[in-house]
Amino acid sequence: MTRIGVLTSGGDAPGMNAALRAVVRFGIDKDMEVWGVSRGYEGLLDGELEKMDRRSVGDILQRGGTILKTARSKRFMTDEGLERAARNLDTFRIDALVVIGGNGSYQGALELSRKGVNVICIPGTIDNDLGYTDYTIGFDTAVNTVLDAITRIRDTSSAHERTSVIEVMGRHCGDIAIYSGLAGGAEAVLIPEVEPDMNDLCLKVIEGINRGRKHSIIINAEGSEYSSSEVVDILSQRTGREVKMVVLSYLQRGGSPTLQDRLLATRCGEKAIDLISSGMYNKAVGTVGGEVLGFDLEEALAQENIFNRELYDAIDVLSR
Repeated sequence: MTRIGVLTSGGDAPGMNAALRAVVRFGIDKDMEVWGVSRGYEGLLDGELEKMDRRSVGDILQRGGTILKTARSKRFMTDEGLERAARNLDTFRIDALVVIGGNGSYQGALELSRKGVNVICIPGTIDNDLGYTDYTIGFDTAVNTVLDAITRIRDTSSAHERTSVIEVMGRHCGDIAIYSGLAGGAEAVLIPEVEPDMNDLCLKVIEGINRGRKHSIIINAEGSEYSSSEVVDILSQRTGREVKMVVLSYLQRGGSPTLQDRLLATRCGEKAIDLISSGMYNKAVGTVGGEVLGFDLEEALAQENIFNRELYDAIDVLSR
């Protein structure tokens, strides 16, 4: 009987539980023994593994977060830590490890594969910053959470005739800002990939005021060149309008996953089990054009994440 382990690592993302559920139940359906690892790589170092059954993942499809818990582990990314993790997997006779997480989690899985561990990675991160796949699990839910916030903030922003700067997550990738800004009707979006023109931003807000616009919404990704407080100060000084800042922070990580994230997570979990069943390891599961595929893990990590310039440019056109 094939014995597999599964863990969630890095920042939590809505849909991680749905992916875990799929791994466990599709794995059991393939006559595999599934062991859950608590607290990501940190728990793996401490031997926190427990056998799972169908009931272990009951009633979790709709829940955000992760029932396995998650953590970031500095000691794992040392030679001693990697060796200890590999030994623990061998002690528990784990034939393959499924890792649900983002870029850093993938890097950890790649290092484990170099120690002889068979790994499969599932993209669980709200940032949508893995270049090999069209979308990552949790991204759709995060964007919809931001959209809901934009709608609510717009109401009060309009009532007080003010400009609102909404900070969203995205240290290295501006996808949450771009997609929510486009769908939410923002006047401008500031992202890490593009150097912002603050003169143009201020001019756009002033022109809107002169046309009778009651409010302006500016979306600022946390990794953009200017901090949200700096954007507020610049806009306040140059436009003469009251400017408020709203930082959504971890609000974007929580909540029940959307239909799209539940489907993506379930399909990726099934694909991970199919790969293991076929003896194909050291793969990253992802989607291209709606099709769920398995990619070489090292090649997937090396693929550059390119933001959608057309969507970004469309925001400027639509907000004029």
